[in-house]
Amino acid sequence: MAVKVNIKKLNPEAIIPTYGSDMAAGADLYACMGQDTVIAPGETVFVKTGVALEVPEGYAGLIYARSGLACKQGLAPANKVGVVDADYRGEIIVALHNHSNEPKTVVDKERIAQFVITPFLTADFNEVEELDDTERGEKGFGSTGRK
Repeated sequence: MAVKVNIKKLNPEAIIPTYGSDMAAGADLYACMGQDTVIAPGETVFVKTGVALEVPEGYAGLIYARSGLACKQGLAPANKVGVVDADYRGEIIVALHNHSNEPKTVVDKERIAQFVITPFLTADFNEVEELDDTERGEKGFGSTGRK
């Protein structure tokens, strides 16, 4: 099921996001910096895409790493998952972090991240004195599946 998303090129050289296959969940975002960009080890660089878009109301745009770039080059979004709200109209920018021990080059027009549009629910937070009991209770990190 496709949802209509209006998109505007802020830079005439920008590439509109593309899907790698008919069943891909994420559309590829492309660097649009006008030049190649070197990211030093441990450094984060804000990589422009040259596009702005309208995420439909009731949806969020999520920016995820591209598996090849992250696993082979060590480049992934610094915030792990970027969130683009439906009321944001600015340029889509990816904060790419170099997790490797050597400088990495982002080639202009290279695919740098994936953009997934997904519906979401908002919560009506209701403060209470006590929460319902469950078998798990307060057992947290790493506690499920252990006897």
